[in-house]
Amino acid sequence: MMKIYGQDRTEVMQVSALEREGNTLVIKGKVFGSMPITAKLTPEEGRKGLKLLNVKLAAFLLTFLFRK
Repeated sequence: MMKIYGQDRTEVMQVSALEREGNTLVIKGKVFGSMPITAKLTPEEGRKGLKLLNVKLAAFLLTFLFRK
């Protein structure tokens, strides 16, 4: 299970599954530890997300999984 934290280091979301539904990425989990959520990311929205990247952030993401 992957956890996403807020700015004050409190747990905001627990991601329990990433699944594919056709051309959509489905993210399942719980928000604030109790409220179940199923979020869907479409290819169009994914492309919009890539536009938020700059060279410095892209370089960070390439090394992100290898950091302590």
